[in-house]
Amino acid sequence: MTQNNSATLDNDPQETREWLDSLESVLTVEGRPRAHYLIDQLLDFDVARHGDFHGRVTTPYINTIAPDRQLPYPGDLETERKLNAMIRWNAMAMVLRAGKHSGVGGHIATYASAAVLYDVGFDHFFRGRSDSFDGDMVYIQGHSSPGIYGRAYLEGRISAAQLDNFRREADGQGISSYPHPRLMPDFWQFPTVSMGLGPITAAYQARFMRYLELRGLKQHQGRKVWAFLGDGEMDQPESLAAISLAGREKLDNLIFVVNCNLQRLDGPVRGNAKVIQEFESLYRAAGWNVIKVIWGSGWDALLEKDRSGLLRQRMMECVDGDYQNYKSQNGAYVREHFFGKYPQLLELVADLSDEQIWKLSRGGHDPLKVYNAYAAAVRHSGRPTVILAKTVKGFGMGEAGEGQNINHQLKKMGAEAVKAFRDRFELPVSDEQLAEMPYLKPTADSTEGRYFAACRSRLGAMCRLATTTAHRCRSRPWKPSPPSSRTPATGRSPPPWPSCASSAPCSRTRRSASGWCRSCLTSRAPSAWKACSARSASTRRWASSIPHRMPGN
Repeated sequence: MTQNNSATLDNDPQETREWLDSLESVLTVEGRPRAHYLIDQLLDFDVARHGDFHGRVTTPYINTIAPDRQLPYPGDLETERKLNAMIRWNAMAMVLRAGKHSGVGGHIATYASAAVLYDVGFDHFFRGRSDSFDGDMVYIQGHSSPGIYGRAYLEGRISAAQLDNFRREADGQGISSYPHPRLMPDFWQFPTVSMGLGPITAAYQARFMRYLELRGLKQHQGRKVWAFLGDGEMDQPESLAAISLAGREKLDNLIFVVNCNLQRLDGPVRGNAKVIQEFESLYRAAGWNVIKVIWGSGWDALLEKDRSGLLRQRMMECVDGDYQNYKSQNGAYVREHFFGKYPQLLELVADLSDEQIWKLSRGGHDPLKVYNAYAAAVRHSGRPTVILAKTVKGFGMGEAGEGQNINHQLKKMGAEAVKAFRDRFELPVSDEQLAEMPYLKPTADSTEGRYFAACRSRLGAMCRLATTTAHRCRSRPWKPSPPSSRTPATGRSPPPWPSCASSAPCSRTRRSASGWCRSCLTSRAPSAWKACSARSASTRRWASSIPHRMPGN
């Protein structure tokens, strides 16, 4: 646990060292479970003697996965960097071109901050559908949709004409602003806007998948539900509404990835606090596995050299507003205001140039750190996982908006800003082409093209984010009922409502001779469900709360 910033200074370092040495001995000889048991006993003893305990439930403001526990990166980082740059460019170009000709605009800064989070997932984790596997489910953060379209252009699933019609679906050749299955049924699988819709529906999707598996209605395939969310989005009431359910049900098939770029639509998320620490405490309390990805690989050597602990202390002292300010400045400013508070920290970075300090990245922009977080989340069992990845909103936009409060609303970039973007990511766009902002994709026989295709082939299929086939579950017709004090105003009573009426996975289960699917027949059995559905009915829709285990299990 971390100490409060206001905690008193250590007035007996020798005693502290003896306690830490004792704990180290227990960890070495008997392992973490025994060490954690002893710590719990100490806390229980304190509470029994003096009442409430006022310590923190968060870990230090560093990465959860230490460098010596990291797996090697399985991909070609340089090739992936080039592909990542093309997708970034396409996401930016489609918004700028749409704004230039029609004024419809779009969001540039969100995907700019989350690009690596998506690319590592698509290249190494998101499994597509096949004849024997139904594929992972991926909920895309709504404001990052331009990047998903930019990737689809590389895949050949979206044309340049469609990209030019971003946010204009009326003529049939456009693409929707946000993930919208009704407007684009062959592309999007789940709607995630308005904000907050993604996390709550992802949690219940994971719960329903577990429901089918527990009853033998669907084979357990190890499928995962991934939900990409924003830190500002977490303030929506729906965003946190189901996290206790997911923790209680031990939904280890659910993974949240929260893009902590510290900014919402109109300013800082927590300017005078630390949103990552806040989220960690919330999710831990709800029974989740929490993985923090805060610092890029460049910080590892500095943390290793810092024997005094001052660097960790300084990381904890700074609030989100400070970190946002640093990323809107330059390396010299960071040296003076972040490291400069303590002479020992200035000495720590004395051999680094201002440019090297400026390139010390945040964890969400480091493929190695993101890959290890995802790998740990996929391996984890018994609890859902949330990954808190720190990023810079508008990463790569430079002076046009990187790390600035205004960048969420930016729909345009000047010629010099576009040129700087091209140079920063080393994109194959000539000065003559800059005004046109052409969309980029590798040729099929290029190194990048072959690598891109191989990544998807290795994961089974193209991850299309959409289910293109579905069977309709037949529900019973409404029937008039005798007058009753409990009869709705319409004079009709509800039929037993099939649990699969709005659930995609159920459409692929085996049907009975009567035409009902097996999960409908199963879920009608528990009397608790019948009682609950009768109480919570409305005149238009009759809802139910289905137990996650059958009676006796």
